[in-house]
Amino acid sequence: MPQTLLKDLKKRTEKTIEHLKSTYAGVRTSRAHPALVEDIKVDYFGTVMPLKQLGTVNIPESRQIVITIWDKTAIKAVEKAIQASPLGINPRPDGETIRLTLPELTRERRTELTKLVNKYSEESKISIRNIRREIVDSLKKMEKDSKINEDDLKKHQKEVQDITDEAIKKIDVVLAEKEREIMND
Repeated sequence: MPQTLLKDLKKRTEKTIEHLKSTYAGVRTSRAHPALVEDIKVDYFGTVMPLKQLGTVNIPESRQIVITIWDKTAIKAVEKAIQASPLGINPRPDGETIRLTLPELTRERRTELTKLVNKYSEESKISIRNIRREIVDSLKKMEKDSKINEDDLKKHQKEVQDITDEAIKKIDVVLAEKEREIMND
């Protein structure tokens, strides 16, 4: 049974790291990328939907995003959602499309984005620590219920801590890559 908990811990920490990576994809650098806008939430006739469900996102140039909206009546809602997003870009509607031109990042904006990615990584670390706490509590309960002995509890707690430490190191590596990308692009 403790092995099941350890597998669960590994799976959940990997999911947390993958979620962090997808969140980082939405943080803008000076290069255009569809993930910057795909998950922006748009209020479409009272229903909140991600932008990718309302149109297609294309990258014609390295610093331009073109969003083709399938329903012309949704253009204003998409435009509002983009303005409200943390991208800091003003959309330019053009018939059925909306154009976004990514300006050169200023030093101040790069610093803001670095703080934002640090916040996201800290949230992921907290999530992983919470998962660790749940697993350790389950192990302690197993020991209390005499399903495992005290030596096994200590051994499994060390394994849990090792998995947690490894996951936090991975988060630090992903964070360092994203910071480097933000500061050097």
